[in-house]
Amino acid sequence: MNWLARLLRRSEAPAPIERRSFDFLALTMLGVLTLHAPHLPWWLSGGLGGVLALRWWQRRRQPGKAAAWLKLPLIALLTLAILTTYGTVFGRAPGSALAVGLLVLKLLESETPRDARVGIAFACFALMAALLFDQSLLITIGVAIGLLPAFAALRALEPARVPASLPRQLLPGLVLLTASLPLTLFAFVLVPRLSSPLWGAPPRDEARTGLSSEMSPGAMTELLIDDSPAMRVAFDGPMPPRASLYFRAYVMWNYDGSSWHAVDIAHRPAEPMEPADSIGYTVTLLPTGQRVLPALDVPLQTVDGAELRRERTLMRARPVNDTLTYHLTSALRYRLQPTLERNHRASLQLPAGFNPRTLALGRQWRARHGDDTAAIVRAALDLFHDGGFSYTLTPAPLGRDAMDDFLFATREGFCEHYASAFTVLMRAAGVPARVVTGYQGGFWNRFGNYLLVRQSDAHAWSEVWMAGRGWVRVDPTAAVRPERVSLGAAAAAGGSDRPWYQDAWLQGLRNRWDIVNRWWDKGVIGFDALRQRGLLTPFGVQQTDTQMLTLLLVLGSVLFASIGLAWAMARRVRVDPALAGLRRLERRLGKAGVVRRRGEGPRHYLQRAARALPGQRDTLLRLMEQYLQLRYGETEPSRESLRAFRRAVRDFHLPRVVQ
Repeated sequence: MNWLARLLRRSEAPAPIERRSFDFLALTMLGVLTLHAPHLPWWLSGGLGGVLALRWWQRRRQPGKAAAWLKLPLIALLTLAILTTYGTVFGRAPGSALAVGLLVLKLLESETPRDARVGIAFACFALMAALLFDQSLLITIGVAIGLLPAFAALRALEPARVPASLPRQLLPGLVLLTASLPLTLFAFVLVPRLSSPLWGAPPRDEARTGLSSEMSPGAMTELLIDDSPAMRVAFDGPMPPRASLYFRAYVMWNYDGSSWHAVDIAHRPAEPMEPADSIGYTVTLLPTGQRVLPALDVPLQTVDGAELRRERTLMRARPVNDTLTYHLTSALRYRLQPTLERNHRASLQLPAGFNPRTLALGRQWRARHGDDTAAIVRAALDLFHDGGFSYTLTPAPLGRDAMDDFLFATREGFCEHYASAFTVLMRAAGVPARVVTGYQGGFWNRFGNYLLVRQSDAHAWSEVWMAGRGWVRVDPTAAVRPERVSLGAAAAAGGSDRPWYQDAWLQGLRNRWDIVNRWWDKGVIGFDALRQRGLLTPFGVQQTDTQMLTLLLVLGSVLFASIGLAWAMARRVRVDPALAGLRRLERRLGKAGVVRRRGEGPRHYLQRAARALPGQRDTLLRLMEQYLQLRYGETEPSRESLRAFRRAVRDFHLPRVVQ
C-alpha cells in the first residue's frame, strides 16, 4: 500500500504560490520589459505591458491559470507580429523581442512554484540580454536592480517563509549583490578577453547611425532631437573658438532636385591646401555603423585604417561598429584648393525642370553683381537675415520644387533647408558651391577637459569657391539664427521646438553626468585584450600573457574560496539562534519562578509555563510552536524565521510570579 500512497501524493496538485510571490514575479518581468522597451517596437512594449497588468489584476482577484484558448492565440499573434516586423525570428533584435514576449506570456500560466522558478530563471537571462544592446552605466545598474525582485521572488517561494515588509524582502538580494562586487571585479580584470564579442558586430540595420551620405531638407529632424552622444573630443591645447568647431563628415556635390548626395571617389589625391595654423586633438567616436570619421575642418592627415578623400574627408575601410579613438591634426585657418580645376562642372550642376523661381533669383544676382562672388554671397545671406525666415525643427513639408516652396512660401526650416537653398542659389548665380554635413559646436566639460558632441549637434553648411581664397565655408543658418553657432543647436531651436529632455537645466545636468559615462566607456567597456595585457605594467611586467592571467585567476579563485569556507565555518560554530532565543526565554521565565527542570524537553517546559502563567498562555504556546518548527520542522530555517522568533522572545514581558 506504500506505493499507492506515494502515487496518490504525486498526483496531488501543487499548492498555488502566494500573492506576494506572484507580485515579485510580475515585478521581475516588468523590469525585463522596461529594460528592453527602448529597442522594441512601441506597440509590442505597450501590448506586453497591458497583458502583464491584466494578468496581475486578474491574479489578485482570483488565483488560477489563464485559459488555453487565450494563451495559444497570443503566442501565435506574437510570433506573427515579430515575423512581420523583422522578417525572421533569428538575430539579436527579433530574438530578444520573442524572448521578452514569451516571458510575459509565461506569466499567464505561472501558478505553481515550479512555473515561477522557471520564469525567474528565464527573466534573469533576458535581463542579461539587455546588455547586448546598451552597455552604459545606467543600463548596467538597471540590470542589477532588476535582479532584486527576482531574488526576492525566489526567497518568497521557500517553504515556511515568515511574511515580512517589502524592504526586508528586497534587502537580502541587495546584500548579495553588494557581496558579489569583489568577485565580479576580480573576474572582470582577470578572465582572458576575446578580441571581439561573441555575438559579433551589430547588423547594419541595427547599428546606431548618425549622419548619412545623403541629405534632404527636413530629413535630419530625428537626428537633431537625438540627444545621445556622438563623439568626445579632447584638444592638445585650449579649445578653439566655438565659431571654429565645425566637424566635417560628408561633402555633397550631386543634387537631383530633392536630395544631395556625396560622391565616394577613392584613391584620388586630397584637394591642395595651404594651412595657416593647426591644432591637434583626439576623437573618441561612438559606434555609427558607417565608415566616415568626423574631423575638425579641415584635417591635414589621415589615421590608420582610413583614407583622406578628395574633399578632405576621412573614410574608413570598415564601418565603425565599436567605439573608436583616433588622433588628428587640423587647420583652423587655411586656403583649400586656391586654384579651381578646369573640370568643375560638378560644382555648378543643377537638375533641369526644378525650382524655376530660385534659379531666376540666382541669375538676377549674377546679372547685378557680375563676377563679384562676395557680393552674391552677401545678397543670399541678407535674404535669409531680412526676408522673414525663421529657424524651427518642425517646418512645413515641401513639394516637388522644394527650394521654391522654402524661399518663397514657407520660409521656415533648419540647417538642411538653409544650406541646400543657399547652395542652389550660388550655383544658379554661377558660383561653384557644395554642401557639407557634419557636427557643429558641443558642450565643453571643464571637469573632464573635453568637448561633448551629441547627435543633436549635427549640422549642414555650404562651401563656395572664391578666386584667390579657394573653398570658403559659409553657414547660412547663422544668418537666420546666430545662436546656432554661438550657443548650440538646443539654444537655436527655442523652447517650443525642443523636446522636454532638451530643456536647459536637464541638458546641463546630462552634459555634466557625461563625465561618468566617459569614465565608464573608457575604463569598463574599453577594457579590451590590449589593455588587459598591460595590466601589470605598473609592477614591472610589460606584457601579461595568457599563462600569467590563468595563474592569477587560479590564485584569486583559491583565495576567494578560502574566504568563503572560513566564513561558512565561522557561522557553523556560532550559537544556534533558535536555541539562543529559547535560553533567553528560559531566563525570563526563571525570574518569574518557572524554572526548567533537568531532562525536561522544550514542549513540556513551555506547556507547564503556560499553565503556570494563564495570562501569557497564548503567547507561550505560540513561541513553543515557532521554536519546534525552527528546530525540528525545517532542515535549514530561514533567517527571517529566526529573526521573527528572537523578536517575539525579546518582546515577551511578564510580572514576577512564584510557583
